[in-house]
Amino acid sequence: MSDILAENLSGKSVMGADGVELGMLYNITMDIKSGKIHDLVVEPNEEASSRSLDFPTDEENRVLVPVSRVLAVKDYIVVER
Repeated sequence: MSDILAENLSGKSVMGADGVELGMLYNITMDIKSGKIHDLVVEPNEEASSRSLDFPTDEENRVLVPVSRVLAVKDYIVVER
């Protein structure tokens, strides 16, 4: 996957490659020194929160999707589940 600019991620919905909408991008985590994005922090929607998403969560139950799982960024952020 090519480099992703954080500004291109703002306000996007996150969808699995299987077509299931996971939620909205809430935030990102990144390495301050290198500027590389580590994880997408996703606020899960009701449908996704009732499913097992197979991603770790933070203390607010937001889903942490490693940037290495991002397949495409267009109208949605598409991730490998």
